[in-house]
Amino acid sequence: MRKIRVAILGSTGSIGTQALDIVRQHSDRLAVAGLQAHSSAAQIAEQAREFGVTDVCLSGCAEPTAQLPTSTRFHSGSSGILAMLDRCEPDVVLNGITGAAGLEASEWTLQRGIRLALANKESLVLAGGLLMDIAARTGAEILPVDSEHCAIHQCMRAGSRQEVRKIHLTGSGGPFRTRALETFAAITPKEALNHPTWTMGKRITVGSATMMNKAFEVLEAHWLFGLAPEQIQVVLHPQSIVHSMVEFVDGSIVAQCGLPDMRLPILYCLAYPDRLPFPFQPFDAARWSKLEFQPVDPVRYPAIGLAYEVMQLGGDSGAVLNAADEVLTQRFLDGQLEFPAIAAHVAAILRQRTPRPVRSIADVLAADREGRQRAEQLAS
Repeated sequence: MRKIRVAILGSTGSIGTQALDIVRQHSDRLAVAGLQAHSSAAQIAEQAREFGVTDVCLSGCAEPTAQLPTSTRFHSGSSGILAMLDRCEPDVVLNGITGAAGLEASEWTLQRGIRLALANKESLVLAGGLLMDIAARTGAEILPVDSEHCAIHQCMRAGSRQEVRKIHLTGSGGPFRTRALETFAAITPKEALNHPTWTMGKRITVGSATMMNKAFEVLEAHWLFGLAPEQIQVVLHPQSIVHSMVEFVDGSIVAQCGLPDMRLPILYCLAYPDRLPFPFQPFDAARWSKLEFQPVDPVRYPAIGLAYEVMQLGGDSGAVLNAADEVLTQRFLDGQLEFPAIAAHVAAILRQRTPRPVRSIADVLAADREGRQRAEQLAS
């Protein structure tokens, strides 16, 4: 059987390293075609040696600062990501790049009809309509690596899209689910980075605390599954065992469950439609004895409502939402902005502009620049 050749973007990050762990476990079915990281030269060189990779890219470095294998070609810069993909000819692209920087790789993949295992939810937040149109034209599959959307994808296999009444996206509620609201202005970056369930990058972890990340997931679900705003509901589930649910028109609710481990959705997306073995923790009645579900408090989590505003505004609003949040989250991490101001400033930026139509990636990038500029102005 021919091995599935996977290009891993963001190979030194959380998603990338877990994907490589999956390849190690299933080396009879999976192979690494190419690797990309921002600047972790020594780590990507070691990965290239271990997996015999012919092409690597460091998008934040002009030259490799660590010794690569002699058989490995080096690519650099943002354009180097696409050059690396061209050379390594993958069957699947796992896009684990963080933020807007992952958009062009998603477009490249879909334009060529290649399967996109998408961990970069920002691609759909920024340019969902554009990317879904490309995928429909080329026949490219988009399989979501996010645990919630991977859960929805699996639950959808129980019925047709027309039979879906609503989906329920679960979220843990982050570290401040029970914290007194009057103390939110005193939240520190260290506290926001202490997620109760998942180990992730800094921006995503802060986004889980504000639940801006869940707002992105609402938009991702809207585009991926063709759902209207009223068909997408967010529910808090502190145990993070039920990863999401699909409610069908006959009243049946199908849930995808499992202990929190990102290797599970990664494996699902790389091997689909097959299911490959994984050394999972079996069902434990004691651990699953109490599963809680709670409605979302819009005062505690105002960011979630912004997703529905973006769907109503349309156009390039998603690109502005993401750009502003990226800048303001970094300002918070740098100690220059209070925690509640992240969502408040993003809301102000969205409501102070008229959306423009998205006809190309250039339109998306222009909106991205505008969102960043406005965020910098508000935070200064």
